[in-house]
Amino acid sequence: MRFLSGLQEPKVAVIGLGYVGSCVAAALADRGLEVVGVDTNTRLIDELNNGYCRFAEHGLPELIESGMASGKLRATTDAATVRDADVVLVTVGTPVREDGSLADEQLGGACFELSKHIRRGQLIVLKSTVPPGTTRGIVLPLLQRGGLVGGRDFGLAFTPERLAEGTALAELRSFPIVAGGLDDDSAQDAAEFWRDALDVEVIPLDTLEAAEIVKLADNWWIDLNIALGNELAKFSALYGVDALDVIRAANSIPKGNGNVNILLPSVGVGGSCLTKDPWMVWYSARERGLEILTAPAGRDVNASMPEYTAQLAVDQMTKLGKDPATAKVAVLGLAFKNNTGDLRATPTLDAVAALERACGQVRIYDPLVDVEEAAELFGKPQAASLHEAVHDADCIAILALHREFADVEFADLPVADDCLVLDGRAYYSREKIAELRSYGYHYRGIGR
Repeated sequence: MRFLSGLQEPKVAVIGLGYVGSCVAAALADRGLEVVGVDTNTRLIDELNNGYCRFAEHGLPELIESGMASGKLRATTDAATVRDADVVLVTVGTPVREDGSLADEQLGGACFELSKHIRRGQLIVLKSTVPPGTTRGIVLPLLQRGGLVGGRDFGLAFTPERLAEGTALAELRSFPIVAGGLDDDSAQDAAEFWRDALDVEVIPLDTLEAAEIVKLADNWWIDLNIALGNELAKFSALYGVDALDVIRAANSIPKGNGNVNILLPSVGVGGSCLTKDPWMVWYSARERGLEILTAPAGRDVNASMPEYTAQLAVDQMTKLGKDPATAKVAVLGLAFKNNTGDLRATPTLDAVAALERACGQVRIYDPLVDVEEAAELFGKPQAASLHEAVHDADCIAILALHREFADVEFADLPVADDCLVLDGRAYYSREKIAELRSYGYHYRGIGR
């Protein structure tokens, strides 16, 4: 049964206002839809209603502010408000346990609560990343506990989120959206909703499970590809070769639907998806008797990079005649990638810990992260400014090159003599490296 046919501007509820939910809610409100966001975190809801956005995503604070001001976007802890919606999007967190299995407490709690308030005629869409079979095997039975039947009384679809921090809003407005449904009508309703709401291409798939696997396939590929870049960097370093030159040249030949596309090496992989989704694949396969080898291999390589990066700094300072045990290190950029304040599973945490084990003093600084969250995670406060962080530093480790760091005047920094610049994710050009050396700095990068 089609539930959205004829609806020009369906009302939307977004369950879970974390990073993904906030971006989706704000983008839909910006497109003119009436959106209510629901979350159990009272502090988060209060922040949103007071015009504050905790996520350092380009353009998101402004979008939330304008949505609130226009009345198109509301935020509440009252789950009963979903009854007024035509489309309910579930965007709660789906972490994994140490063994790789889904920790479904958030998802289960949200769906159980939702079952008390959904009504006939609604389309429920899960966007949280889950192992194959979760929408059908866990979400559907929980939603039906209220007495309604999926496919008859309400539609159910899975449309994976595939956003990257820092570019999420642009990607929401341009990336194709994958849609799989409990039945054909649910899939068509979901496709129609996203096509009309965001004016993007929709790729329909035959089943819920196919759509669930798409997101896992994307992140499995990305994590494994980064692992290739990291090991290629280590391999290139054995021969004194710049890995970025190798990657640039290797990526020049056509293959498949594009070119060879080896991703860049770095201090490591972080965030809420790449560090867990390959384990979802591995665990789900093992549950069905298949031993996946590439997913854990990629994870092991990428998880080793923070320690490897820290050791590069230690080794290079030693070559410069500095005693690492008394050296001062300034770590710039704590988030897991450039131009975001996201600290979830950041590899910088392990890199800082390794530097602290080997070095005399390690100062940290990141203008984009939440100050209290960073202090709790790293066990110490940040430096008050970039200049305070680098004062008398024997090494500046740039582990996330935010826009705020792009125009730093290295010639004016109050560092120690023969200061090392460790490039963990800056990817400085040859011209920039030459400039740094002209100021008296030494340079070392991963595979460079």
